[in-house]
Amino acid sequence: MTAEAQDATDLLLSRIRDVPDYPKPGVLFKDITPLLADPEAFTALTDALAGLCSAHGATKIVGLEARGFILAAPVAVRAGLGFIPVRKAGKLPGATLRQAYELEYGTAEIEVHAEDLAAGDRVMVIDDVLATGGTAEASIELIRRAGAEVAGVAVLMELGFLPGRARLEPALNGAPLTALITV
Repeated sequence: MTAEAQDATDLLLSRIRDVPDYPKPGVLFKDITPLLADPEAFTALTDALAGLCSAHGATKIVGLEARGFILAAPVAVRAGLGFIPVRKAGKLPGATLRQAYELEYGTAEIEVHAEDLAAGDRVMVIDDVLATGGTAEASIELIRRAGAEVAGVAVLMELGFLPGRARLEPALNGAPLTALITV
């Protein structure tokens, strides 16, 4: 890692607040709102993610509901690419593609507008945190079902003690998975 990249990582880490016992006892929540409130840190994050989109030849950016929207929209603007929201089921009007995925205790579904992705699109998935990988894996399936190609997945932070990377790597089929920070 270059000194400049290390400085950016240190800046991002310094703006992530640990909140013990949230949302339940025993959980150490990683709060990114101080990072978002700091224009220098938020710009560094946006620039780093936009650079990954360019490096991987992305033509569109998918943001995962909800915090992925906060990151993906400015990254799309910075990279000069379109932003496509992947939403919880029932939140998008019109024709959608829907994908179910497993949660720790049950299932959930996400959707994308059917016409927003097509053959020839190279799509980068952006989210805030990679934990178990279920939502990202479902978004990869939606992208492929729409006929588009996955350019990669990029997240601000990976929770390395959870199985997200191991779950996603087979679904990525060689496309890169990049976490700016691993905790």
